[in-house]
Amino acid sequence: MTESKGLVLVVEDERHIADVQRLYLAREGFGVHVEADGGAGLAAARRMHPVAIVLDIGLPGLDGIAFCKALRDAGDWTPVLLVTARGEEADRILGLELGADDYLTKPFSPRELVARVKTVLRRAAGPPERPAETVGRLSLDPVSRTVRRDGDPVELTTTEFNLLAHLVRHMGQVFTREQLLARVWGYPGYRDTRMVDVFVSQLRAKLGDASPIRTVRGVGYSATAPRT
Repeated sequence: MTESKGLVLVVEDERHIADVQRLYLAREGFGVHVEADGGAGLAAARRMHPVAIVLDIGLPGLDGIAFCKALRDAGDWTPVLLVTARGEEADRILGLELGADDYLTKPFSPRELVARVKTVLRRAAGPPERPAETVGRLSLDPVSRTVRRDGDPVELTTTEFNLLAHLVRHMGQVFTREQLLARVWGYPGYRDTRMVDVFVSQLRAKLGDASPIRTVRGVGYSATAPRT
C-alpha cells in the first residue's frame, strides 16, 4: 500500500467539482477530506491539520476570503490554493493579500490542480538547508523558515518567504516576473505575472523600510543590500 502524502482539505460547495478533486488527489496518494461550506471547512482545518487546503472563494456561509483571513489571523500558515470563477479577479487578489499561496481559475484541469498542490507543498518544504543570511536589518533563517526585522519576527506566508529568500540569495541579480514565476512558483511559461506584483507588495508592506526588494523599471525585481 502506498504511503499517504498527507491530508488535503477540499472546501467546495459544487459536489461534482469536489468529487473530481477528491478522485485526482487520491490517485496521487493524498488523503482527502471534503467540506461544502466555509464554516465547516474552517472547523475541519483546525481539527485535522491538513498539509494543504483547496479553497473555493464562492462558498455559502463563510466565504473563501473570510476563511483565509480567519486561518491566517489564528497563525495557521497551511498552504492555501484558492479556486475562483473568472469574474472574481478582485477577490482573487484580496485572497492573495490575505495570505493565500496560489490560485486556480475555473474551469481548470484536475491534473493542473494536482500539480499546483504538489508545487505549493514543495515550496512549503523549502530548498535544501542553507546558512542564515543577513541583509541590513533583516535576518533569514532557511531552516526554521523565519524572518526577523531588527530582531523581531515577521510573519510571512510560504510563498512570501520563498520569494524573499530567492531574491536575497541572488543579491543584485534582476529577475523578470516570468523568471520569478518559474523559479519561485515553479510555473514556467505562466502568463499571469500580476501575482508576482501582489506578493512583492505584501512583502514590502510587512518589511517596511527594511525591505531589500527594488523595482527595476521595465524589467522586474531584485534585492539590493542597503548602503552603509
